[in-house]
Amino acid sequence: MATRGIENLKFGDAAAHESFLRYRGFRWFKIGAIVSLILIVVYLLVDVQPRHNGGSWLGYTLGAVGAGLIVWLALLGIRKRAMTRGRWSLKAWTSAHVYLGLTLIVIGTLHTGFQFGWNVHTLAYALMMFVIVSGIYGISVYAILPQGLSDSRSEMTGPQMIDAVNTLDKQLKLSAQPLADADSAVVLGSLDQDPFGGNAWRRLSGNYSACANRDALKCMRERLDQVTGKQAEPIEQIVQLLEKKAAALSRLRGYIQRRALLEVWLFFHIPLTFVLIAALFAHIISVFFYW
Repeated sequence: MATRGIENLKFGDAAAHESFLRYRGFRWFKIGAIVSLILIVVYLLVDVQPRHNGGSWLGYTLGAVGAGLIVWLALLGIRKRAMTRGRWSLKAWTSAHVYLGLTLIVIGTLHTGFQFGWNVHTLAYALMMFVIVSGIYGISVYAILPQGLSDSRSEMTGPQMIDAVNTLDKQLKLSAQPLADADSAVVLGSLDQDPFGGNAWRRLSGNYSACANRDALKCMRERLDQVTGKQAEPIEQIVQLLEKKAAALSRLRGYIQRRALLEVWLFFHIPLTFVLIAALFAHIISVFFYW
């Protein structure tokens, strides 16, 4: 259950930064593991008749702990806006958020007593698991993709990469002037297409199958094979520019794809968290007033 604030908490660069996953020698991982182990031992040792369930004293205790923990974890969205140092810095809070969030798997499962059905109680449990899984995905992509994101930029910022594409477009527009009308129309037509247009799936997959620049490059290469001498010079220049633009587009689209993969999980994680809290309150109300 993490939010955008973790983007500023680097996994690498150990010389200057400590990863929030490694915070204080995995302090919160150890705390979460110890808590989980203790709860499992208590669950196994306590004799509840006729069987473990959410309505026993242990079930109520686990439920109260789990509900409080869910609300506390959701507060990271507020906490990340107050950057501070010390015991409860954003890094410490995020580390606790991750590992205590994983502890919820044990707390929530033991609370159910492994009794599930088509009811609001199981719905709350299922939503909790979905939120945790989306959080695990988020942590995974933040661990894996940042290096690829840096590599795809080639030491250029996003605006600089866009400027590079725009510069090539201007050069192509000028270089297309000496071409025959049909050839010029192919090149200039490729400039009219938004090279990054399309839906969210296109940005996530990085699949730009209808790329006008690629089609123009293919056409100009074919024309280059058909002409010789001075007629080939302007076309050869166009081919070189289109190849440079293809490389620039590939670099920028790769950057956009990685950014999208880093952010897409938030569109599931955050809304699911609010739905979970609503289901949690419904679960609590139904237990105390209708059970």
